[in-house]
Amino acid sequence: MRICMIAYAFYESNGRIMQYANALVERGDDVDVFALRREGQAPFEVIDGVNVYRIQTRTVNEKGSLSYLRRILKFALLSGFIVTRRHISTPYDVIHVHSVPDFLVFSAVVPRLLGARVILDIHDILPELYSSKFGVSKKSFLFKSLLLTEKLSIGFSDHVIIANDLWHARLLSRSVKPGKCTVFINYPNARIFIPARTRDAGDKFIVLYPGSLNKHQGLDIAVQAFAQVAGKMPGAEFHIYGEGPEKTGLINLGKELKLGDQLVFHESLPTREIASVMANADLAVVPKRASSEFGNEAASTKIMEFMSVGVPVIVSRTKVDTYYHDSSRVRFFESENIAELADAILTLWRDPALRRELAAGATRYVELNSWDRRKLEYLRLVDNLHRRTVKENAEAPADRPESNNESQSSRIPESHSG
Repeated sequence: MRICMIAYAFYESNGRIMQYANALVERGDDVDVFALRREGQAPFEVIDGVNVYRIQTRTVNEKGSLSYLRRILKFALLSGFIVTRRHISTPYDVIHVHSVPDFLVFSAVVPRLLGARVILDIHDILPELYSSKFGVSKKSFLFKSLLLTEKLSIGFSDHVIIANDLWHARLLSRSVKPGKCTVFINYPNARIFIPARTRDAGDKFIVLYPGSLNKHQGLDIAVQAFAQVAGKMPGAEFHIYGEGPEKTGLINLGKELKLGDQLVFHESLPTREIASVMANADLAVVPKRASSEFGNEAASTKIMEFMSVGVPVIVSRTKVDTYYHDSSRVRFFESENIAELADAILTLWRDPALRRELAAGATRYVELNSWDRRKLEYLRLVDNLHRRTVKENAEAPADRPESNNESQSSRIPESHSG
């Protein structure tokens, strides 16, 4: 089977997309991915059998919503042109489009009309994400336009995948019919995220956050909390890996708090490299803002990745994270409570036994909730969509000359829903 994936993302840094692609390749499918390119990267590369076409360069430095939208529109048009041309040459059976944005799914419009099946994979629900990122009111024309775009994009798709159960309920209430939407949370890749610590404990104690640096992620809260206890933790360092609009402000905040070398910033790394960095941390922090509707409902991929590598995690109490986790495997703190987060960091620094206890509970959880257990469901979904196409093609009557005793109306093909 030939599968195409389209994503306004860096493929090698997106574990969700990589797992889908690898599962398909491992069973023998031919997979092309059309994605973004960082400066210095090759425009084409085969990664673990996946053909990765990096069709547009992106530097994560958007100053506002218009610059963000302009780049996405460019990618949508470019990917649509390239995928259409390749589909006409050698047709794809299924096209799996990754949102955000939702309307990227329309880059598959010509292949869809020519018989390809289309999956829309909503990593983040766009109306709420946009509202959180750019301060757009839910009563605004723009927010309502994003809701309409969501409905149209879902209506165009043959099937929808959504990243958590809370958003599944949200989509069912406003945009998608039951039976057309499946939940796949962000599962760690068990072959990459393994407890392979190579750093000696030494005199350092590494607190780590890897991920996007947006306001709803609450990194300013974590920096302030760390500053309150850094002087009580000899050898402790807070390392932040990632890119985003808050990075400059966080660097300046660290200077204001006089954290010096105890606060270290790094660029984003590919998934395999960041997995090794995570495995060598002593403690992780995921400090999302519950006051942000998007932050309150967006499940953090990093929590389960840290669980997989055996590193204990401090997590803010958000609606989605308390839905999936409990205190047997993560240490919760009240979201946006700097003092409570500071106390949690200090407590876990002082108590190695508690760190081991949380890590053990996390290990049990990821063993029962893994991509290896769910990937067969994804492969069945792809196969079922493909079988629908094969069945419809088989049932459609072949063109043939009309006989003398056969009326034109008797040869009208039976219609099928898309």
